[in-house]
Amino acid sequence: MTNTTEDPTTIRGTDKVRAERCLVIHPHIKGPGTNARDPAARLEEIVGLALAIGVNVVHADIVTLNRIKPSTLMGKGTLASIEAVISGHVPGNRDPNTHGIDIAVFDIALSPIQQRNLERQLNCKVIDRTGLILEIFGDRARTREGRLQVDLAALTYQRSRLVRSWTHLERQRGGAGFMGGPGETQIETDRRQIDKRLTRLRRDLKDVKRTRDLHRKARRRTPYPIVALVGYTNAGKSTLFNRLTNAKVDAQDQLFATLDPTMRGIDLKSGRSLILSDTVGFISDLPHELVTAFHATLEEVTEADIVIHVRDAAHPDTEAQKKDVLKVLATLGLNDNGDKKGKKFIEVLNKIDAVQHDDLDVLKNKAERAGTPVVMVSALTGEGCPVLLNTIDELLALSTSAHTIDVQSTDGATLSWLYDHGEVIERRDDDQGIHVKVRLDEANWARFERR
Repeated sequence: MTNTTEDPTTIRGTDKVRAERCLVIHPHIKGPGTNARDPAARLEEIVGLALAIGVNVVHADIVTLNRIKPSTLMGKGTLASIEAVISGHVPGNRDPNTHGIDIAVFDIALSPIQQRNLERQLNCKVIDRTGLILEIFGDRARTREGRLQVDLAALTYQRSRLVRSWTHLERQRGGAGFMGGPGETQIETDRRQIDKRLTRLRRDLKDVKRTRDLHRKARRRTPYPIVALVGYTNAGKSTLFNRLTNAKVDAQDQLFATLDPTMRGIDLKSGRSLILSDTVGFISDLPHELVTAFHATLEEVTEADIVIHVRDAAHPDTEAQKKDVLKVLATLGLNDNGDKKGKKFIEVLNKIDAVQHDDLDVLKNKAERAGTPVVMVSALTGEGCPVLLNTIDELLALSTSAHTIDVQSTDGATLSWLYDHGEVIERRDDDQGIHVKVRLDEANWARFERR
């Protein structure tokens, strides 16, 4: 077991610190195809996730495992060394902060049996990666839709762990009347209550999905294309969103600072307008319960005309983060080449103010090999943002075609409609009327023909 936090104060939470003192463990499993990402970067990420729920992280370790043990994840020797850290009985350890740890966070998806056995062995509460992410989502969701989605994911996760979560499940209720008998066990009662809540939540989310579909249909009737920001959590999406729209969306140097989608309008230099959407960040090993629950929200990405993949160019694991994002997009039927009709992608390398120039060139050259437009920006300073807006404008122009239209001088309504719904690139007035050359996309050209 490798201690990576010689000075525990460097990772101690400073905001809304709870009473819980936390130990963080990243299991690095040896073998081909496992843990391809840098273990130190993964440890830093899971520590950030733990700090996001306000616990006091006092110790963080990377634990190397040759194989996974079904009952306790790790062998007796490794488990004993973790017990020693929790009890404070580490040779040469004089740091009182490691005494009395309340929570052990494991950066892996634990089975219910592993979680229960680890709690018994370590004599403290144990949370796995899935439970930690669900805790963050539950703390951050603000809208009714976000709450419903988090509750659905959390209950789905909890249902499989009733045997671990409750101490009274072996009790049985007595029979009623002359029937006698032991009745149903408490675990069956609790599971039945959870199933009822799950059914109600799924019904409520169907209503949410129906409402979202109506909103999307209403937006299709407007002339504005949709541009969606996606990316790994803490890649700078909200900061970029604020920079491009002059909005004041909460943007913090914190994992999962944004959960509820936000939309704002942008006017481009060409006169074209669009709607920019800021979405929830992705993360490696995103719990499938959350992907399922947030499907209604993620569908906003599939409906966008342009998807902007925002990457943290300064992060040491930026390439691995890119793969994680593309994996989630693939579950939605998208890839970085855009296999949906009319879908276009832009890759944005953000935080270039924190990257060496030579490293940026390497990143850009590697990204451009996929054939996707690549733009380098700093959302913090604004560098590169005008180039990004021009790139969006150019991609939107590709989906339009130029039409020459003759309008009567007295038909001000038609002329105004053309200016509002298209890009007028040429206009000539004479005695016979007004002659305009205008760029319109397919949908607006069809609407004009119906006029």
